[in-house]
Amino acid sequence: MKVTEHIERANGKALFSFEILPPLKGQNIQCIFDSIDPLMEFNPPFIDVTYHREEYEYKELPSGLLEKRVVKKRPGTVGICAAIQNRYKVDAIPHILCGGFTKEDTENFLIDLDFLGIQNVLALRGDAVKSEIYFKPEKEGHQYASELVTQIDNLNKGIYLDDHLQNTSATNFCIGVAGYPEKHMEAPSLDSDIYFLKQKIKNGATYIVTQMFFDNKKFFEFVAKCRKEGITVPIIPGLKPISTKKQLNQIPHRFKVDLPDELIMDVVRAKDNDAVKQVGIEWCISQSKELIAEGIPVLHYYSMGKSDNIRAVAKAVF
Repeated sequence: MKVTEHIERANGKALFSFEILPPLKGQNIQCIFDSIDPLMEFNPPFIDVTYHREEYEYKELPSGLLEKRVVKKRPGTVGICAAIQNRYKVDAIPHILCGGFTKEDTENFLIDLDFLGIQNVLALRGDAVKSEIYFKPEKEGHQYASELVTQIDNLNKGIYLDDHLQNTSATNFCIGVAGYPEKHMEAPSLDSDIYFLKQKIKNGATYIVTQMFFDNKKFFEFVAKCRKEGITVPIIPGLKPISTKKQLNQIPHRFKVDLPDELIMDVVRAKDNDAVKQVGIEWCISQSKELIAEGIPVLHYYSMGKSDNIRAVAKAVF
């Protein structure tokens, strides 16, 4: 079932969803199941599966020269999504990136998903590889998520890259995209970011999932700006309980989001990471309850492969 259909059928009741990381290369599917099992009592209608593009590393050769190698540290999402849908009978939502894919790669990826009955995708540009400062698209790939959305929407209309194909079948993907309550790190302003978000909706996206945030006021302001600009699709907030002292610096640096002073000081005063974890859980519970009170249709949690703190939040909220 499509994400938008899940929301419609909920009739105003807030839904619980979460995102998982693919396991590191060499690990098996059981580590995925171990992180999902504790959260299934909260009846998630769908589970997101992130995609991690290849990275580059340099190996020194006996000659002293450096050899550039492409390394993929986590398996792809197609098999993981199929396993999740088969085991849990819920919708799995793979992330699809511009980075690391040609248009042909993307089309083949989408065809495989369609064969498996996967009806939802989250279309993202993706980050630059760690060895590069700025994002660089593949030679025959997409530079922007809006272009990726267009390709997916074209498949939904039966339009393939090879225009000589006869009797093509249309796919039926529900397309999600990312939104940034505090703007994307590369956007010059929030208003300009929303302008391009609106383009993604115009190109065929039907729901938005936001970057994590810790101040609900910023989310509400973001939603109000989107509505003012004519964006009417569901906007799903992304939430993450802070869990370690290091994240006070890591999260603002990595995701370019602000942490409220009250949360910062609670973390600073915590005696250890166990205490920090409890601070994060309580803060996320408060965020979640306020969002539900405002009629938000779905709360989406970034588990980062760990489910115990997400379970504690969900137990208090759902």
